Amino acid sequence: MKTIELVKIPNETKVGDVCGDLEPNITEDTLFTVNGEVIGFYLKKMPEKLNKYIDIANAEFLSDRVPKELMNRGPVGSNKWKEEQAKSGIKPVQQLSTIIGSCAPKPHMRLPYPRMAMVHEVKSAKTFIKAMLLACNEAEETIKKLAPELYEKQLQIITEKVPPKWRFGKLFTSSISNFNIAASYHRDAANLEGCSNVIINKRSHAKGGNLSIPDYGAVLDSADNSMIVYPAWMNIHGVTPIIPLKSEGYRNSLIFYPLKAFNNCW
Repeated sequence: MKTIELVKIPNETKVGDVCGDLEPNITEDTLFTVNGEVIGFYLKKMPEKLNKYIDIANAEFLSDRVPKELMNRGPVGSNKWKEEQAKSGIKPVQQLSTIIGSCAPKPHMRLPYPRMAMVHEVKSAKTFIKAMLLACNEAEETIKKLAPELYEKQLQIITEKVPPKWRFGKLFTSSISNFNIAASYHRDAANLEGCSNVIINKRSHAKGGNLSIPDYGAVLDSADNSMIVYPAWMNIHGVTPIIPLKSEGYRNSLIFYPLKAFNNCW
């Protein structure tokens, strides 16, 4: 595995800007450092045991057993794009999302207290949730093996900032599966600072869905079965358009992340 020191470069990208169709320049196993400290990594192929659990989770997600929320994000989610695609005889890309684990309080939505995601109450989703939790445990072991200092740092932050009740695995609070969602540039400001996300990609008969980090001029490939560990709170980032190459083509990202809202919930 090679190591790349990430160095900031001038750019004018702003939150809300649309992420264009960019070719990846990170396609091989790579450790990322900033000022010599490992902050994350990219794996072209995740470990076999992790891959097994993710295959189960992804198959369950694609079934009717797991509730999903219909989304309309990015250019492919806009009505204008859908109308243009329909006129060209192209089936619009369907965007779906499911959250599991802990949900932060949202007083503006009359949800003043933290809670577990509603999917946990759905019996048919139990296999999906179990597979995702097992995958989370394996992803944590992968971080511990490849970036032990990052693992120990995140474990300490979670131990200090998140009560056990609201943890998902040892290093996270929550998980989201984003199906065909290409996000405009944003920063995950609700995440615990000093911690990293895990992004696992399942991609079939599609291209795109790559992670763009303009501060470093980095575009990480979302190859099928790849794994990304990155501190999503630190920089703005976006996801390039997902372009199905067949009618059944898709890209699904299965993500583990740590929220900071639970520090007040001891």
